[in-house]
Amino acid sequence: MKVHLCVVGRLRAGPEKDLVDDYLSRFDKIGRALALRPVQVHEVEDKKGGGKQAEADLLSRVIPDGAWICALDERGTLMTSPDFAKQIARVRDDGQSDLAFLIGGADGLSPDLRGQAHLSLSFGKMVWPHMLVRVMLAEQLYRAASILSGSPYHRV
Repeated sequence: MKVHLCVVGRLRAGPEKDLVDDYLSRFDKIGRALALRPVQVHEVEDKKGGGKQAEADLLSRVIPDGAWICALDERGTLMTSPDFAKQIARVRDDGQSDLAFLIGGADGLSPDLRGQAHLSLSFGKMVWPHMLVRVMLAEQLYRAASILSGSPYHRV
Protein backbone atom coordinates (compact mmCIF):
# COMPACT_ATOMS: atom_id res chain seq x y z
CA MET A 1 0.00 0.00 0.00
CA LYS A 2 1.27 3.45 -0.89
CA VAL A 3 1.23 6.05 1.88
CA HIS A 4 0.84 9.70 0.92
CA LEU A 5 1.27 12.87 2.95
CA CYS A 6 -0.83 15.53 1.24
CA VAL A 7 0.12 18.73 2.97
CA VAL A 8 -0.22 22.49 2.73
CA GLY A 9 3.10 24.32 2.85
CA ARG A 10 6.65 23.56 1.88
CA LEU A 11 8.96 22.24 4.55
CA ARG A 12 12.19 24.20 4.23
CA ALA A 13 15.63 23.02 5.35
CA GLY A 14 15.84 22.96 9.13
CA PRO A 15 15.17 20.80 12.18
CA GLU A 16 11.57 19.94 11.23
CA LYS A 17 12.60 18.74 7.77
CA ASP A 18 15.50 16.75 9.24
CA LEU A 19 13.12 15.00 11.65
CA VAL A 20 10.51 14.27 8.98
CA ASP A 21 13.16 12.91 6.61
CA ASP A 22 14.66 10.72 9.35
CA TYR A 23 11.33 9.22 10.48
CA LEU A 24 10.12 8.63 6.92
CA SER A 25 13.40 6.94 6.04
CA ARG A 26 13.00 4.67 9.05
CA PHE A 27 9.38 3.97 8.08
CA ASP A 28 10.44 3.07 4.54
CA LYS A 29 13.00 0.52 5.77
CA ILE A 30 10.57 -1.27 8.08
CA GLY A 31 7.53 -0.77 5.84
CA ARG A 32 8.84 -2.81 2.91
CA ALA A 33 8.42 -6.08 4.81
CA LEU A 34 4.91 -4.99 5.83
CA ALA A 35 3.72 -4.24 2.27
CA LEU A 36 3.90 -0.52 3.00
CA ARG A 37 5.58 1.38 0.19
CA PRO A 38 7.80 4.42 0.77
CA VAL A 39 5.90 7.53 1.79
CA GLN A 40 5.26 10.05 -0.95
CA VAL A 41 5.01 13.68 0.17
CA HIS A 42 2.79 15.99 -1.88
CA GLU A 43 3.25 19.63 -0.88
CA VAL A 44 0.90 22.33 -2.13
CA GLU A 45 0.97 26.09 -1.61
CA ASP A 46 -1.80 28.62 -2.05
CA LYS A 47 0.29 31.52 -3.32
CA LYS A 48 -2.78 33.67 -3.99
CA GLY A 49 -4.04 33.62 -0.38
CA GLY A 50 -7.41 32.06 -1.18
CA GLY A 51 -7.79 30.50 2.27
CA LYS A 52 -9.05 27.08 3.26
CA GLN A 53 -11.11 26.49 0.13
CA ALA A 54 -8.21 27.29 -2.19
CA GLU A 55 -5.98 24.98 -0.15
CA ALA A 56 -8.66 22.27 -0.30
CA ASP A 57 -8.78 22.58 -4.09
CA LEU A 58 -5.00 22.18 -4.30
CA LEU A 59 -4.99 19.22 -1.87
CA SER A 60 -7.81 17.52 -3.79
CA ARG A 61 -5.60 17.45 -6.88
CA VAL A 62 -2.84 15.48 -5.14
CA ILE A 63 -5.00 12.91 -3.32
CA PRO A 64 -4.81 9.66 -5.30
CA ASP A 65 -8.11 8.49 -6.79
CA GLY A 66 -9.81 5.98 -4.52
CA ALA A 67 -7.43 6.62 -1.61
CA TRP A 68 -8.49 5.94 1.94
CA ILE A 69 -8.30 9.41 3.50
CA CYS A 70 -7.26 10.37 7.02
CA ALA A 71 -7.57 14.07 7.86
CA LEU A 72 -5.47 15.50 10.67
CA ASP A 73 -7.79 17.75 12.64
CA GLU A 74 -8.00 19.01 16.22
CA ARG A 75 -11.64 17.83 16.39
CA GLY A 76 -10.72 14.32 15.28
CA THR A 77 -10.53 11.01 17.09
CA LEU A 78 -7.84 10.51 19.70
CA MET A 79 -5.99 7.19 19.27
CA THR A 80 -3.24 5.32 20.98
CA SER A 81 -0.20 4.45 18.89
CA PRO A 82 -1.11 0.72 18.84
CA ASP A 83 -4.63 1.60 17.66
CA PHE A 84 -3.16 3.82 14.95
CA ALA A 85 -0.95 0.91 13.84
CA LYS A 86 -3.98 -1.40 13.75
CA GLN A 87 -5.90 1.14 11.65
CA ILE A 88 -3.09 1.30 9.09
CA ALA A 89 -2.93 -2.51 8.98
CA ARG A 90 -6.72 -2.70 8.59
CA VAL A 91 -6.69 -0.29 5.64
CA ARG A 92 -3.82 -2.24 4.04
CA ASP A 93 -5.47 -5.60 4.68
CA ASP A 94 -8.76 -4.38 3.21
CA GLY A 95 -6.93 -4.10 -0.10
CA GLN A 96 -6.56 -0.33 -0.33
CA SER A 97 -3.79 0.65 -2.69
CA ASP A 98 -3.41 4.20 -1.32
CA LEU A 99 -3.65 5.76 2.13
CA ALA A 100 -3.59 9.57 2.15
CA PHE A 101 -3.02 11.71 5.22
CA LEU A 102 -4.16 15.33 4.88
CA ILE A 103 -2.60 18.22 6.78
CA GLY A 104 -4.07 21.65 6.19
CA GLY A 105 -2.47 25.04 6.47
CA ALA A 106 -2.46 27.42 9.41
CA ASP A 107 -6.27 27.60 9.41
CA GLY A 108 -6.77 23.83 9.10
CA LEU A 109 -8.74 21.89 6.51
CA SER A 110 -11.94 23.05 4.86
CA PRO A 111 -15.13 21.42 6.18
CA ASP A 112 -15.79 19.92 2.72
CA LEU A 113 -12.41 18.21 2.62
CA ARG A 114 -12.73 17.02 6.23
CA GLY A 115 -16.09 15.55 5.27
CA GLN A 116 -14.47 13.40 2.55
CA ALA A 117 -12.16 11.73 5.06
CA HIS A 118 -12.76 8.18 6.23
CA LEU A 119 -11.12 9.13 9.53
CA SER A 120 -10.42 12.42 11.22
CA LEU A 121 -7.45 12.08 13.59
CA SER A 122 -6.32 14.39 16.37
CA PHE A 123 -2.95 14.52 18.09
CA GLY A 124 -4.56 16.01 21.19
CA LYS A 125 -6.85 18.77 22.32
CA MET A 126 -4.22 21.42 21.78
CA VAL A 127 -3.70 23.05 18.41
CA TRP A 128 -0.32 22.28 16.82
CA PRO A 129 1.46 24.22 14.07
CA HIS A 130 0.88 22.39 10.79
CA MET A 131 4.62 21.92 10.22
CA LEU A 132 4.99 20.26 13.63
CA VAL A 133 2.00 18.03 12.86
CA ARG A 134 3.98 16.74 9.89
CA VAL A 135 6.86 15.78 12.20
CA MET A 136 4.45 14.12 14.64
CA LEU A 137 2.73 12.18 11.85
CA ALA A 138 6.06 11.00 10.41
CA GLU A 139 7.08 9.73 13.85
CA GLN A 140 3.74 7.98 14.37
CA LEU A 141 4.01 6.31 10.97
CA TYR A 142 7.45 4.99 11.93
CA ARG A 143 6.10 3.92 15.35
CA ALA A 144 3.14 2.17 13.68
CA ALA A 145 5.45 0.23 11.35
CA SER A 146 7.63 -0.65 14.34
CA ILE A 147 4.62 -1.93 16.26
CA LEU A 148 3.40 -3.98 13.28
CA SER A 149 6.86 -5.49 12.81
CA GLY A 150 7.30 -6.36 16.49
CA SER A 151 10.22 -3.96 16.94
CA PRO A 152 11.02 -2.82 20.50
CA TYR A 153 10.85 0.90 19.52
CA HIS A 154 7.36 1.28 21.03
CA ARG A 155 7.39 0.54 24.72
CA VAL A 156 4.20 0.01 26.69
